[in-house]
Amino acid sequence: MSTVTEEPVAATPVVATARNRPVPDWRGWLFTWPFAVVFVVVFIAPLTYAVWLSLFQDKLIGGNSFVGLANYTTALHDADLWSGFGRVFLFLVVQVPIMLALSLIAALAVDSARLYARGLFRVVIFLPYAVPAVVAVLMWGFLYSNNFGLTASINGWLGHDLLKPFAPRWILTSIGNIVTWEYVGYNMVIFYSALKTIPAELYEAAEIDGARGWQVIKAIKLPAARGAIVIATIFSIIGSFQLFNEPNVLKPLAHNAITSAFTPNMYAYNLSFAGQQYNYSATIAIIMGLLTAVIAYVVQLRGSRKEDR
Repeated sequence: MSTVTEEPVAATPVVATARNRPVPDWRGWLFTWPFAVVFVVVFIAPLTYAVWLSLFQDKLIGGNSFVGLANYTTALHDADLWSGFGRVFLFLVVQVPIMLALSLIAALAVDSARLYARGLFRVVIFLPYAVPAVVAVLMWGFLYSNNFGLTASINGWLGHDLLKPFAPRWILTSIGNIVTWEYVGYNMVIFYSALKTIPAELYEAAEIDGARGWQVIKAIKLPAARGAIVIATIFSIIGSFQLFNEPNVLKPLAHNAITSAFTPNMYAYNLSFAGQQYNYSATIAIIMGLLTAVIAYVVQLRGSRKEDR
């Protein structure tokens, strides 16, 4: 009996034809191109130009010459840059937790049914954020002054210069107080908005289980506000590394405590507009932007991990 061996039949290759290819739909770009153009003009183009500037040096002989990463090497050994960075990092570590804690307490108070005149309380807390930053700093500068204002009046009443907000050892604390006063209401609104999204069924279930007061806050409200806390923390980190208005406005009043390199932003600003060192100023701006992005990303990553647990 003979057996017939069947040879395997090779699979017929599928030839991609023009009919099988999906036709790209470009209609979506008709709606996104205005944003894309603005994004390129106001973000990509200035960033590219700053990177390009950081690769050059304006020399006495030869003019503006390409130096590669020489400006970055110089910045890594710049004591003024890193002392300013350490100052704003200390400001971040101390001021941001205090400000966010006060904002969260205010949001919980507004969200509580026991608070009387919640609408008025919410407006009063948020009102400082509506004051222009320069006006707020000038107002606090008047209060802090050793020659006039509230501080001078208290010291005169005590007969001793007990309060010294513009002393070098207290100037960072004074600036932190101004920033906290300005942004507690802003962060309170973020937290309060997150708390208002909590379903009423959760409170009803907690009431049935006998949860009260701090137990409800710990089990329901704080987990619901965790995402908002992460967002507010990231915004506060970015704002801390961008610290400029407050020390720059206070500098004429506290010239012994606030130098031109008090913060990295002030340092870059004065290098560019007072020292005409545009290339090195762009280098400092790029370095601070990268450091801010890395730290903000780490905080966001840790916050998202805790939220997923």
